[in-house]
Amino acid sequence: MIKDSNAPDYILIAVVLGLLTAGIVMVYSSSYVWADYKFDDSMYYLKRQLLFAGAGIVAMIVTTLVPYGTWKKYAKIILITCFVLLLLVLIPGVGMVRGGAQSWIGVGAFSIQPSEFMKLGLIIFLAAYLASNQKYITSFKKGFFPSIMLIFTAFGLIMLQPDLGTGMVLVLTCMVMVFVAGARLWHFFGLAGLGVLGFVALIASAPYRISRITAFLNPWEDPLGDGFQIIQSLYAIGPGGLMGLGLGESLQKYFYLPEPQTDFIFAILGEELGFIGGSAVIGLFLLLLWRGIKIALDAPDAFARFLALGIISMLAIQAMINISVVIGLIPVTGITLPFLSYGGSSLTLTLCSVGVLLNISRYSKI
Repeated sequence: MIKDSNAPDYILIAVVLGLLTAGIVMVYSSSYVWADYKFDDSMYYLKRQLLFAGAGIVAMIVTTLVPYGTWKKYAKIILITCFVLLLLVLIPGVGMVRGGAQSWIGVGAFSIQPSEFMKLGLIIFLAAYLASNQKYITSFKKGFFPSIMLIFTAFGLIMLQPDLGTGMVLVLTCMVMVFVAGARLWHFFGLAGLGVLGFVALIASAPYRISRITAFLNPWEDPLGDGFQIIQSLYAIGPGGLMGLGLGESLQKYFYLPEPQTDFIFAILGEELGFIGGSAVIGLFLLLLWRGIKIALDAPDAFARFLALGIISMLAIQAMINISVVIGLIPVTGITLPFLSYGGSSLTLTLCSVGVLLNISRYSKI
C-alpha cells in the first residue's frame, strides 16, 4: 500500500460542505412551521440537524485519519455486527416503529437505524471479498453466487422491517460493485429475470406498495390518499419556476407536504430556489460523483478501488432515487436525500462514508 503522503481531496471536502450547508439551511426553511406547531419550537429540527451534522463531521474527520486498510482487516466483524443489529430491530419491544416501519433501535430520543449501518458495512465487506476473489467473479458458483446470496440476505432482512427504499439502494450499489469486478453479463440477465418476479411478489404481498404504483401512474385518481404526497411535491416544484419564490417563502410547507424536511426536502428547495437552485444542488452531486470516481480510479489497490466505488455509487444512487421520486419520475420509495434531508443515522453515516473516501484519496497514486 502506498504511503499516505498526500492531502485529502479538497474539492470533495468543499462539495460535501456545500451540500451540508445547503441541507442545514433547507432543513430550517422547510421545517420551522411544522416544528412550531408540533413542538412549540420553530428551531427544533434545525438544532437537532446541527447536532447530527456536528457528530457527522467528527466521524468524517476520524475516518479520514483511519487508514482504509483497517476496514478490510475488520470487514467480517463489521458485517456480523450489522447483521446482528438488523436482527435486533425485528424483535418486538427492541425495534422502534416509525412511519409504519420497524427500522430503529434506541431509547427515548436517541435512536439509530441499522439499515444505514448495513449499507456501509456490506460495501466494506464486499470490497474486501471482491479484492480477494476477483479472479473467481466470472464463475457463477465460486464468485457471483456467493456475492449475490450475501447481498440478498441483507436485502431480505431490511425488507422484513419493511424498508424498500434502503433495500433498493443497497442492492443497486452492490450490483454496480459486482459488475465492475467483471461478472458476466448473462449472470445479470438471469438475475434480472428473477428480480422482476421477486419485485412483483413484493408488490403483491403488501397492498400499500400496489397503491404506490397506482398513485405513481395516476396520482390524481386519489388526490387525498395515496397520490397526496406526489401531487403536493409537484405543486411545490411547479410554482418555483426559474428563480423560485425566495428562501423561506414556500407555501407547501404550511401543512400541505407532510414533514417536508425529510424525503421531500428537494421539493421545498425547488419551490423556494427554483430551477437554478435545484440545478445547483444536482450540479454539486454530479461533482461529488466525478471526484468519487476519480478517487476510485486513482486508488492504489483493488480493495481501495472497490470501496471507493461502492461509497460513491451508494451516494449517487440514493440522490438519484430521491430526486426522481420528488419530480414524479418513479414511485415513492421513502429514502432521504444525502446531506440535505433531516435525519441522524443517515447524515452521520453518510459523512462517515465520505471520510473513508477522503482517506483513500490520501493514498492516491498521483
